[in-house]
Amino acid sequence: MKPPKTGLVITDLLILAGSYVFMAGLKPVMVSYMNGRYLLGFGVTLVIWVISSFYMNKYHIGRKERPTFLIRNIAYPNLLTLAFVSFIIYAFNTTFYSRMMVFGTFGVATLVEMFVFSLYTYVICAPEYDVATAFLEKPPTLMDKRRMRQAKVHSKIHNGIRVLREAIAEECGEKAAAFVENHVNLGDPGTLVLSTNTRFNILRQPENQYHTMINLRRVNDIQYLNKFFESVNHKLPQGGMFIGCAETSEQRKKRVLKKYPPVLNWIMYTVDYIFKRVFPKFYPTRKIYFFMTRGNNRVLSRAEILGRLYSCGFEVTEDTHVNGMFYFVTRRVREPAFDESPTYGPFVKLRRIGKGGEQINVYKFRTMHPFAEYLQDYVHKNNNLDNGGKFKNDFRISRSRAIMRRLWIDELPMLLNLLKGQMKLVGVRPLSQQYFNLYSEELREKRIKYKPGLIPPFYADMPETLEEIQQSEMRYLESFEKKPLRTQWRYFWKAVGNILFRGARSA
Repeated sequence: MKPPKTGLVITDLLILAGSYVFMAGLKPVMVSYMNGRYLLGFGVTLVIWVISSFYMNKYHIGRKERPTFLIRNIAYPNLLTLAFVSFIIYAFNTTFYSRMMVFGTFGVATLVEMFVFSLYTYVICAPEYDVATAFLEKPPTLMDKRRMRQAKVHSKIHNGIRVLREAIAEECGEKAAAFVENHVNLGDPGTLVLSTNTRFNILRQPENQYHTMINLRRVNDIQYLNKFFESVNHKLPQGGMFIGCAETSEQRKKRVLKKYPPVLNWIMYTVDYIFKRVFPKFYPTRKIYFFMTRGNNRVLSRAEILGRLYSCGFEVTEDTHVNGMFYFVTRRVREPAFDESPTYGPFVKLRRIGKGGEQINVYKFRTMHPFAEYLQDYVHKNNNLDNGGKFKNDFRISRSRAIMRRLWIDELPMLLNLLKGQMKLVGVRPLSQQYFNLYSEELREKRIKYKPGLIPPFYADMPETLEEIQQSEMRYLESFEKKPLRTQWRYFWKAVGNILFRGARSA
């Protein structure tokens, strides 16, 4: 994201003050609107105006912005400020303020802003033709190719790489440019470098021409993110490389808290978290959020970013932090999953292996970040298993919801599976396909003969390693085959005893 322009901030405040004075001048007795009571109200308005403008990125504009971008980034914060001011006026019974002064000041300021900001982005910041920008945005034209053929081949390649690398460094910083250069050959004609937030610029690329794609734009600013990743997947061959970047939720938290002074920073972070992290997860507020933001500057966790990549057919080969940003290197390994109903909200359906090997949806309250269910292979390769058969240092689990796992609150919706007849009270744990593949063939065959259960034999035997877990489940299944009712009764009360008196807990 472009940094806020100090000159724009000062100009904007002068515009608001000038609009106020202009509206006061239209009144018969101008001096009455310059007394302490009105100036206090204007001071409060000024503070709310600045906070709303910074929060909704009014001052983050650059060269040749789209008209819709200017209208949205000017109108939305102004409307938000007007809403707050109106609320204060009526909530604190200060209706003596002139409505003409309030609405007139906001209207005049907004119109003047539109003119001044348009002048700034289209005239003051308008650059001359930039070869590096053109190279980033589109493939070389026929005229470019003719010019290239006129120069010496060695000089052409060397200059092209230099210009491209300088453009990447200008866009993302020197460290990021070095990171990209270490992973790809910038002089390879099969390498495409973009800085885009729309999949249109991906779909318009020719077929079977690029084996490497690099997007320098944060994925936080891409509205239809999975569709974007699916388009990249479609353009790359099997094993093709895709490099991108993002700002994770942890990085965003640090940035917001550092940006504002103490106390105000936590207020701004709380508002930011609710609006850009909580709102998109609930159906009633999701449409409001995307209408107001177009998905721009969205809050994404590291687990969600990687999970979306895996769901869209990529395998992550490296991820790291550079210049306060999260960079990932992936390769195409399969077609996208094209999941029509991805789990994003607080109530999730997880695909698990049921009786007869049938895939069933197990209901739970969300304790992992969105799309984290696609990361089991990634976490297993990088973290291995801990005691109890769980992944070590599983970053997919949200810190704020870890307590739900400790108290089994997340598993309460599984009672729906019990009522639907897909599960029984005591039985082996319903496993994902990835976990299921870790088991021995003999145990897999025995497992799918019966329904999985809400209370697994794990809580009765308290195994620690994956091998001990398999032995525990094999003993339970063999006992269940011989004496079903007795086995269920014995395992149920043994599990309850371990939970109440030995501190057995869900990891």
